[in-house]
Amino acid sequence: MDVRIGIADSPQVLEIEIAKETDRQALKKLIDDALVGPSSVLWLQDRKGKDVAVASDRIAYVQINNEEEQRIGFGAGG
Repeated sequence: MDVRIGIADSPQVLEIEIAKETDRQALKKLIDDALVGPSSVLWLQDRKGKDVAVASDRIAYVQINNEEEQRIGFGAGG
């Protein structure tokens, strides 16, 4: 599963590959808590075990993609 985090006031996007077995609903709750809860930092762990922290007030958006959703090549024609 891939997580893309847009950083406020920056063109950069943080891309993190999360372990396949990560529970999607638990991940969404973790993100929700960081955005509206008492936590000021969103902590995520990538597939290799590296911890990544993002200040909650700098998060512009979060996109969660399943690996199955990712496609290679051109879109289907009409």
